[in-house]
Amino acid sequence: MQSPASSRPLVGVALVVGSCLSLPFGAAVAAQLFPVLGPWGVTSLRVAIAALVLYVAVRPRPRRWNRQQWTAAVLFGVSLAAMNGCFYAAIERIPLGPAVAIEFLGPLVLAAVLTRRLADAVWVGVALAGMALLGIDGMVGSEPLDPVGLAFILVAAAFWIMYIRMSARVGRLIPGHSGLSVGLLVAAVLLLPVGVPAAVTVVAAPDLLLLAVITAVLSSVIPYTFELAALRRLPQRVFGVLLSLEPAFATLAGWLILGQDATILRMLAVALVIAASVGTTLGVRREKRDEGPFTAPIPLPE
Repeated sequence: MQSPASSRPLVGVALVVGSCLSLPFGAAVAAQLFPVLGPWGVTSLRVAIAALVLYVAVRPRPRRWNRQQWTAAVLFGVSLAAMNGCFYAAIERIPLGPAVAIEFLGPLVLAAVLTRRLADAVWVGVALAGMALLGIDGMVGSEPLDPVGLAFILVAAAFWIMYIRMSARVGRLIPGHSGLSVGLLVAAVLLLPVGVPAAVTVVAAPDLLLLAVITAVLSSVIPYTFELAALRRLPQRVFGVLLSLEPAFATLAGWLILGQDATILRMLAVALVIAASVGTTLGVRREKRDEGPFTAPIPLPE
């Protein structure tokens, strides 16, 4: 029997857009903590707070899991820890918009590998053109890309692929949000060695703790919950291209919160990634109309 959720792809689209809107604004808030806590300290606090919030809300019971479920949750946690830590280390050195654009090479590669229709490949190409423009702007504009920051963001892109794959696997194997909750706990434990000094600092400064909580909610709780739910409603290839909205929102967040320039190249790139996202969304609707009820390749757990 088909799940009602699997017949509503546009709900999945809305969830991805919500994630793309929340995540870069959370990163912009986090960047304000880097001078005091450092990028890895902020990452550790963000993940730990998010893990605590979700654990209280979800109350997972992993003792009943089998080896396959535990493996998926642990690998999911590894991808979360590495992806987030490398991303924050990168945006300490390079502007937010170009950083997200370059990191997006990960999902773009995944979408290109998984695509099955010519139209999907065309939209991947449009999104890739937008990413290229953002990258060029970062190299030739007033804010050149730091090579260390570039290395960190490329590593983050690789772990983003792992995150998408493991998120889908966790959603398939583990009911509800228990897999996400345990995955965040695993990530928090892995980041603990770099998080202890940051925790000591924020205990003495409640204003920093408030910013850390806001960062955790915007950058972890909301996007990961939304993305896990979206992956249960959308094919991974569609999910990957829809994430092309994120660099557009990252450029906006960098401009509004961090005062980073919104140049002509960046605005043109925003137009391209939005076009790719709209095209992909229309493709989902067309597929639903032409092929009957939409069936996601990631079924909801019973």
